Amino acid sequence: MARRGPRPGGADTRADILVAAERAFAEQGYDGATVRRIAATAGVDPSMINHHFGGKDELLMAVLELPMDPQPMVAAVLGASPTAPGAALLRRALAAWESGPGQLTIGMLRSSLHRDRTVGLVRQLLERRVLAPIMAEMTVPEAERPWRVSLLATQMLGLIMMRYVIRIEPLASADHDQIVTAVGPTIDRYLQGDVD
Repeated sequence: MARRGPRPGGADTRADILVAAERAFAEQGYDGATVRRIAATAGVDPSMINHHFGGKDELLMAVLELPMDPQPMVAAVLGASPTAPGAALLRRALAAWESGPGQLTIGMLRSSLHRDRTVGLVRQLLERRVLAPIMAEMTVPEAERPWRVSLLATQMLGLIMMRYVIRIEPLASADHDQIVTAVGPTIDRYLQGDVD
């Protein structure tokens, strides 16, 4: 006889929850995605989310960290293009943002505009997984790195917002080469040029 209702937590439960949560957060944003709905999609009892992750906030952090790790990209780009890393960084970032995991991140940014708690989660993610690795790879004096990476973040996040969230034209439909040509030199300046 087939078992009805949520299955007990097993070896695949955590992975199933992450898959369901990724879909829910991407489609419904933080506020719309409920623990009960995520659990139902994963076929588990809602208590399994608390058991494996601690709660909805921690689940969001796990989902945000799961799809793509920017650290290898940052190291590869800054290491391979020491004189003009802006173009290489932008090319990789544009490709990442237009991927499935990138769309999830954009969905989280949309959601974070409406909720202080989500803003904090996105800020933590950006500081730990994006900005800190960039600072670690920078070749400028250490004291300058926080200022420079903050400026870089304004450029990159502004680009995400205008191109993917608000969709301002002609930026929203511009090809990668146009964006790289226009914005790459600014990224280079923030990473290693004059910012005084």
